[in-house]
Amino acid sequence: MTKTSRPKMNPSNDKTVGGELLERLGKFTKALEHTNRSADLPAILTVRKVKSSLSPHVYSGQQIKAIRLQLRVSQPVFADYLGLSVATLRDWEQGISQATGPMCRLLEEIERDVPLWAKRLREMAEVGD
Repeated sequence: MTKTSRPKMNPSNDKTVGGELLERLGKFTKALEHTNRSADLPAILTVRKVKSSLSPHVYSGQQIKAIRLQLRVSQPVFADYLGLSVATLRDWEQGISQATGPMCRLLEEIERDVPLWAKRLREMAEVGD
């Protein structure tokens, strides 16, 4: 059985993402080898911190009421649309309790495009005689 040898890759000629990564890692390795003190590291390294919060916004009662008023619906209609009791929505709007988790995320989405959600709400509403 004979071994087949792979062609050696020259990272500088490889224009793929992998080639670019190998080239940059090579430069990084050389820079680290020539660094004498850890104090010199900030000169050769770029450190970035990205802060992000994926937690939903916590809404006050006034903010929830403002969203409902922008939609131009009553408490019973908005509560039904959100799948809540009217008492729960009233408690939120009066600041007795707070919306949490997924409901806050839904409120964010409604707030982002009120006209779209108002249209959807009206399409789903049943109009009585």
